[in-house]
Amino acid sequence: MNFLKKFSPFYNLAIFYIIVSFVLRIVLMFHPITQTSFIFIDSLKIFTIGFLSDLFVFVIATGFLWLYLIFISNSKYYKPYGYIIFGLLVALLLYIASGKTILNEYGGALPKIGMIFVGLKTILFGLLLFLPKYRTKIRFWLFTFVIFLYVVLILQNGISEYFFWNEFGVKYNFIAVNYLVYTNEVIGNIMESYPVIPLFSTLFLIAGIVTYFIIKRTRNYIDAIPTFTEKIKISAIYLVLFGISLLAIPYLAKKENSQNVFTNELQANGMYRFYLAFMNSELDYFKFYKTLPENEAFALLRKQIPSISGVSTLRQIKSDSIETHKNVVLITIESYSADFMKMYGNEQNITPFLDNLAQQSLLFTNLYAVGNRTVRGLEAVTLCFPPTAGESVVKREDNKKKFSTGSVFKERDYNVKFLYGGDAFFDNMEDFFTGNGYDIVDKKSFTPEEITFANIWGVCDEDMANKAIKIMNAEARDGKPFFNHWMTVSNHRPFTYPNNKIDIPGDAKSRDGGVKYTDYALKKFFEMASKQPWYKNTVFVILADHCASSAGKTELPVDKYRIPAMIYSPGFIQPQKYTNVMSQIDIMPTLFGLLNFNYQSKFYGQDVLKPDYKPRALIATYQDLGLIKDNILTILSPKQTVKQFQLTLKPDQKTASDFQIYYDQVPLKTERTDLVNDAVSYYQTASDILKKKKYQELK
Repeated sequence: MNFLKKFSPFYNLAIFYIIVSFVLRIVLMFHPITQTSFIFIDSLKIFTIGFLSDLFVFVIATGFLWLYLIFISNSKYYKPYGYIIFGLLVALLLYIASGKTILNEYGGALPKIGMIFVGLKTILFGLLLFLPKYRTKIRFWLFTFVIFLYVVLILQNGISEYFFWNEFGVKYNFIAVNYLVYTNEVIGNIMESYPVIPLFSTLFLIAGIVTYFIIKRTRNYIDAIPTFTEKIKISAIYLVLFGISLLAIPYLAKKENSQNVFTNELQANGMYRFYLAFMNSELDYFKFYKTLPENEAFALLRKQIPSISGVSTLRQIKSDSIETHKNVVLITIESYSADFMKMYGNEQNITPFLDNLAQQSLLFTNLYAVGNRTVRGLEAVTLCFPPTAGESVVKREDNKKKFSTGSVFKERDYNVKFLYGGDAFFDNMEDFFTGNGYDIVDKKSFTPEEITFANIWGVCDEDMANKAIKIMNAEARDGKPFFNHWMTVSNHRPFTYPNNKIDIPGDAKSRDGGVKYTDYALKKFFEMASKQPWYKNTVFVILADHCASSAGKTELPVDKYRIPAMIYSPGFIQPQKYTNVMSQIDIMPTLFGLLNFNYQSKFYGQDVLKPDYKPRALIATYQDLGLIKDNILTILSPKQTVKQFQLTLKPDQKTASDFQIYYDQVPLKTERTDLVNDAVSYYQTASDILKKKKYQELK
């Protein structure tokens, strides 16, 4: 019994972790975003498999605690061992300070982290060595701090999982991994979006109380430090559990196989999901997805994309008319769902300018974003390429000198720029766009006088609008046509913007406010642009990068991918509605068709105004790849999994038929093999072309 007490730090923390995880699952089950009901078997899986997953993940996560506890002893401070160890620590600290270690080769913050870690270890060891009278008290407070740190991390993880669910309706995924890379923007976003001081004050208060009770039940470990033999036994038991956990965790993850997506999410362990997302940032299509023989895949693609031949998408795009080299301004709007607009049924009047502009434009009423991240939207309009599994091409190492929208314009001697109100370093945008021939105008390009308001994501959209007008005026004076791609930022959490601009305060942190302010900033931009001499010779393309939310009852809820899109050019583009299903990747090829461009194309995107266009849309997450065609959604997933859903418009939608966006997604009873093969042909060939570097710009 006394020996079992030596495990008290482990099992007391485990009990606390299991309680936090249990409460979190209940909270998430009843969260408004969890739009489903659970049958008994679902609830049983959520709490039984969830409990086991949590327990085994906890064992892995306490590896550092095990190392800390087994090295607690008095003997290492006895002469001469204590002085030898202290001398080695000092020497190691000086070596790191010399700047000649492997940490300096990797650079970044690693040398500082190494200095801090070894420095603290040296100081603490010195205190325990040279102040033997206070050794017991110092050790007690160190032990308390370690337990407190674990309690804080358990609570912090629970809070983070809640807020991540609140944003995306899932446990940690690839987005959470990305967020860790861009700590400045993400921490700033958290600071501006949530009541951080009260939240963390409460967190530390609760953690302190919990730590107090855990310490009362576990301090026996340091009051009677285990003997060497006991530590061997403790280590043997822990390592056996560690090994079992390594096998059990992935096995339990395979049990996330319910038809109800929320059941799978809720039974999953968030930390293990994070690990999987981190390890699988790029997914090899040919390893994880259903495939066809190469020739068959490209043969099917040729039926869907006219004029291509062989095992590529290269083809000649011909026009019967003379090319028109008008200026082009492409505006991709951050997180702008179709259902924000009045024509799609919104009654809040938060997009008055775009509602009006849409009536004067070539309006695409049935267009779908390819993904649910900004980089996916940028990839779609720049490369006009399907959303392949894993990370966006924008963020991959091999992201340069691609066949792109910019390269088509550059071939016609256009000035080509990417305009972004934040730091283009974020999401690797700077590397991607400069690597594909774009000049960059971002926050670093602004003088202090040009910035009237900024938050963590960058300058407000009005400031970017003012800057854009200056840029375009300068380009017009050069006498060359210009193509400018402007990515907005204001419609993003924390949704802060200048006060007294719209009827929703700028510090209200309201999504409706973010949407309405962006609409207001676009109105100001067009008011300024209409007064410039280049305005009548310019085509404006406006669409969203992705929707505001991607959570739903199925892997790919189609209403969460529907975005507004329009092409506006008075006197050149006649106002009309295009109602066929289409993809975000089709916007720029359609524009090139309107401009009568004759060019060699590698685009998967097509000119939807051509009579041979076959309506379809491509939508995806980083691992689920979807094709919408013939009112059926086909989803390709890892492990060669295929699902199909019949899309049936929900009744009682209070909008015109062209603008109805909500569908019932009912699993097909009989597989449409032709549509499965069509989906495979798109995603397999795209993955193959990228892998073999066949999507490079034309020389």
